[in-house]
Amino acid sequence: MSEQFKPSTGTTEMRPIKESGNQAHDILMYVYSALQAKGYDPITQLVGYMISGDPTYITSYNQARSLICRLERDEIMEELVRFYVGSHGEN
Repeated sequence: MSEQFKPSTGTTEMRPIKESGNQAHDILMYVYSALQAKGYDPITQLVGYMISGDPTYITSYNQARSLICRLERDEIMEELVRFYVGSHGEN
């Protein structure tokens, strides 16, 4: 789906987004990795985006900003809650 730039060699390596069948999950994980690669704190940046809706919180590196803009913020929130509840067990 997308190219990732390999900064150490200056070459481009084709690596698709790993697809799990859950688009919100796949995009969040991809954006998280892009933010880390650029030296940002992914949690802080994603929270800023979720609160404000301002896409400039997300790097444009590897098309991360355009990918996250494909999702509505409520879709992202649903995925975050689903993940949290799933990883902490349902009581």
